[in-house]
Amino acid sequence: MKALSQKRRHPLAAIALLLMGLMLTGGLYAVATTVNQAKAETTFSAHETAEGEKLFIANCATCHGMGASGTSSGPSLVGVGAAAVDFQVGTGRMPMQMQGPQAQKKPAQFNEEQTAQLSAYVASLGAGPAIPADEYLDGKGDAAAGGELFRVNCAMCHNAAAAGGALTRGKFAPALAGVSNAHIYEAMITGPQNMPVFNDANITPEGKRDIITFLNTIEAQGSPGGAQLGSLGPVSEGLFLWIAGLGVIVAFTIWLTSRTS
Repeated sequence: MKALSQKRRHPLAAIALLLMGLMLTGGLYAVATTVNQAKAETTFSAHETAEGEKLFIANCATCHGMGASGTSSGPSLVGVGAAAVDFQVGTGRMPMQMQGPQAQKKPAQFNEEQTAQLSAYVASLGAGPAIPADEYLDGKGDAAAGGELFRVNCAMCHNAAAAGGALTRGKFAPALAGVSNAHIYEAMITGPQNMPVFNDANITPEGKRDIITFLNTIEAQGSPGGAQLGSLGPVSEGLFLWIAGLGVIVAFTIWLTSRTS
């Protein structure tokens, strides 16, 4: 016991314990934040990668640099994965039309084949989230569970009805109607713009499938209660009632005074 006590008082004991703690913490963090594979096992051919490199040099290297190492005008793309490219290029956000608070959605500049080639090239530069498997994009999950996950994790920015909302410094969370299931999933695992990354430790692939099912469901239902009014909730509804109600009162007052005169 005395010898063990002396060893614990050794000046290097604290350093050894600190290193062991850091190694353990790092190992647990690596397991908890394992890169989302999305069960896709996306594989690209050497031809796709080579063609993607040509497209990248011609269209993307100006901002992202040769080898996608990044410049002052654009971040490094090493390690962002194929899913990030498929989302950004597939939704037309990249290449950017102009500098601004965030990239705007617009008609895609590249077709599906070219987008896949660009994804293949960027994926070859470093491991990152893969394009999700079709089994998670079929929209056949649990809509009720997906609605709960959406309200807890997404509604504070995208609105409870997924109608979007304003953020700070001119940024915004876009409406999710009309967005493909693949792009919704890819946004969750890559965190574009101001969106946080929801890896498999945060929301499982099954949970992401449920969220997609919920969004498909509310989009298909439309607005059975009447006019949507932007789906912005009581603010827009109250404003509408205030303006309409005040207008009725003013009109009635004018009619009443004209009758008395």
